[in-house]
Amino acid sequence: VPEGLGSSNNENIYMAIRSPPEVFEAYAKQYQRDFSTFLSFRGEEMIAGGRMVLTFIGRSVEDPSCKHHSAHYTLLSQTLLDMVAEGLVRMNDLYSFNVPIYMPCEQEVKTVIQNEGSFNLEKLNVFQVSWDAQDNIVDEEDSPVLDKHRSAKLATDCIRAFIEPMLAAHFGNSIVDELFERYTKKVGEHLSKQKSSYFNIVISLRRK
Repeated sequence: VPEGLGSSNNENIYMAIRSPPEVFEAYAKQYQRDFSTFLSFRGEEMIAGGRMVLTFIGRSVEDPSCKHHSAHYTLLSQTLLDMVAEGLVRMNDLYSFNVPIYMPCEQEVKTVIQNEGSFNLEKLNVFQVSWDAQDNIVDEEDSPVLDKHRSAKLATDCIRAFIEPMLAAHFGNSIVDELFERYTKKVGEHLSKQKSSYFNIVISLRRK
């Protein structure tokens, strides 16, 4: 999580349309530091000419507030806000929680690689994967999924696999099952209106 972010992101747990400008700046700077450090350490471990392939989730546009790339976390924020309204989650806890993840655009990836200097970027490709990995038709995003309950469960299980420990540590174990039950319903409603997909970036690097 970016240093000094505190509660400035209000009820948002990630970069969102309503996040203040300093939130976007803090996340971007943290990504630049982290990815640059990662490349520097890998550069120390590898011989000249050594190759490395990385795949990670990014975003297709430069605007970090684009709702299509933060929809998962917007829905989770809304779920937590509903639970705040019902007295199940404290507002202060929501305001102080931010997801430690950043989805860069292609240019941000290229810039960090160039500025860090240990590697040449040999190739950069992108591809999309549906939130529901069993329904990997991503060229019809305006159409809804056929089974919103199944698709929502698969999509939220993927998110839960990495974010549950953070949520449990911050909000307490007692709310986790209820949170994901509600979250799955929100994701299902979202997918009943339109399909959504992850934008993935693949890079091939060669050690200088």
